[in-house]
Amino acid sequence: MIDPLERWREYGEKPDFAGLLTYGGVPYTQDPSELVGFDVAIVGAPTDDLVSDRPGARFAPRAIRAASCPPGPHMEARVDAFEVLKIVDYGDAAVLPADWERTHRAIEQTVGEVLAAGAIPIILGGDHSIAEPDIRSCAAKHGPVGLIHFDTHTDTGKEVFGVEVSHGTPMYRLVEEGAIDPSRHVQIGLRGYWPGDEEFGWQAEKGITAIPMHEVHRNGIDAAVARTLEIVGKGPVFISVDVDVLDPAFAPGTGTPEPGGMTSSDLLNACRALAAAVELVGADLVEIIPTGVGSADITALVGDRVVRELLTGVAIRRLAAS
Repeated sequence: MIDPLERWREYGEKPDFAGLLTYGGVPYTQDPSELVGFDVAIVGAPTDDLVSDRPGARFAPRAIRAASCPPGPHMEARVDAFEVLKIVDYGDAAVLPADWERTHRAIEQTVGEVLAAGAIPIILGGDHSIAEPDIRSCAAKHGPVGLIHFDTHTDTGKEVFGVEVSHGTPMYRLVEEGAIDPSRHVQIGLRGYWPGDEEFGWQAEKGITAIPMHEVHRNGIDAAVARTLEIVGKGPVFISVDVDVLDPAFAPGTGTPEPGGMTSSDLLNACRALAAAVELVGADLVEIIPTGVGSADITALVGDRVVRELLTGVAIRRLAAS
């Protein structure tokens, strides 16, 4: 297995722009047999064939890796996730442009390999349709999962523009097939002009909880986190973060931006708090369209920090249990 960090320790700290492009400079493999013993595996899902608006999220996994900073202790939590956890970059799923079915099968298989090795998959999308294979694979191992879903939109459309499989339909399909437990499904940050009465009526029937953005503004992010934890309770949980939950001021590079969103500070704090408190079995980060290079790309940069906060939360939980 290639371990870029070992090569740099001999010379001192590795600069962001040097070395093999892996997430945070962690070891890299695409051999399933080498996953055993790792706590977390980063997986890329570079596909945007099922977007309904602006494309470009296929380039996000590479951009997020480029924006990722070297390991180090979290200034507030005083925990270095890379010291507490064994983390590996498992490369990208073997996506096939223009064939979403084979792409989704490849993502599901890749995530399944991570789970089979006993590691937590964190998937870098890609459009939000990748939540289908991500969560389906986690449910195949753990049973129906609770879902914490940060997004401007519910993604519970029965169809979008007459199409039944898109980045606006994954949560509907996953609930209907039993991969998500709707009583443990919380949406945070909803706003704007879609979806409508049909989708919210279906959600009410299923018992899904929505915390719209106006409630987050009124009550604060800590209240949203507390309410979410009460609802998801114990049991396996998946966290899905659509970067358009952020106000476009903080994440301009996304396919369906909507003003009035969350600050990056609130999202980062929430991700860390939630990952520290729940039984996290997987997570994904989606809908980033890179708009620059390396750390100049503010959307990929905040995407990296979302992943870093999730890792920090997992590390905090691990230390508390030891």
